[in-house]
Amino acid sequence: MPERIGKRTLNLPNRPVITASAGVAGKKESEGPLGEQFDYIFDDTTAGEKTWEKAESTIHKEAIIRAKEKSGKDFEEFQYIFAGDLLNQCTGSTFGLRDFGVAFAGIYGACSTMALGLCMAGVFVDSGAAQACIASTSSHFCSAEKQFRFPVEYGNQRTPAAQWTVTGAGAAVVEAQGEGVHIEKVCFGKIVDLGVTDANNMGAAMAPAAFDTISSFLEDTQTDVDDLDMIVTGDLGVVGSRLLCEMFLNEKGIDITKKHCDCGILIYNLEEQDVNSGGSGCGCSASVLCSHILNRMNSGELKRVLFTATGALMSPVSSMQGESIPSIAHSVLLVK
Repeated sequence: MPERIGKRTLNLPNRPVITASAGVAGKKESEGPLGEQFDYIFDDTTAGEKTWEKAESTIHKEAIIRAKEKSGKDFEEFQYIFAGDLLNQCTGSTFGLRDFGVAFAGIYGACSTMALGLCMAGVFVDSGAAQACIASTSSHFCSAEKQFRFPVEYGNQRTPAAQWTVTGAGAAVVEAQGEGVHIEKVCFGKIVDLGVTDANNMGAAMAPAAFDTISSFLEDTQTDVDDLDMIVTGDLGVVGSRLLCEMFLNEKGIDITKKHCDCGILIYNLEEQDVNSGGSGCGCSASVLCSHILNRMNSGELKRVLFTATGALMSPVSSMQGESIPSIAHSVLLVK
């Protein structure tokens, strides 16, 4: 059974294992440094569909199918799927998963959804409530721009701090037994709101939440940064990553720069791809984790990775009403 450590961290003594994973991405993402590591590339960002929202559902579905096939299991063998996305009512997940016939636990953590899904799947499997689960999420540049900013056809100017929503998805199979990367501990985040209102500067809004959750994990578990091979954040981008490192140095006296990397920076070539501060979206950390990071862990290159995905808990309505951007981050300690 999960064991509470400190205030917010749970130790999972049975060590649920990620036996298979798949990251899929769009054409722009395939042109970045990680292009060859994705399990599948959609050269057409419409994914053969008539709308951006339908395309996102197709991309999400593809990630789950590929992870399932790599696990060697049938859908009947999974007890739960934990999934969500950025679209209203999480329709990217709902319509993408509706034909699988697996119990669906829809979750929303904005861009932190991949970490939240892994936390939930890990706790369910460790407790014995399930033997096999799937955690997944997705995002699509055009569907996100349409909902949160302006339709692509509008051609609005992007600010230097803005991030490019990743067209991609990731899915991970979490089981009670098997070979792969183990989930050792999970730390659920709390809502952090420092009053940032600029929807084009998500990194600044989310960095404090990442700092709060990572700090809580380190304190709860008495872990030193040097005990970790890598601290991977979800999609803080250049601005948010710089702020996170500064917060640790200024408030904790800890230099995390040599251990930290950010999926929003890893996925694109920032100098050549015109993505401003880097990548964002649920599919950012999901596609990078389920391909690049887990590949490096399964090869033995990395042993202990703290995966911390971050999310901005806003909506178009809240922004138009002048609300600030509350943020959250969830952490998963992955061990090989």
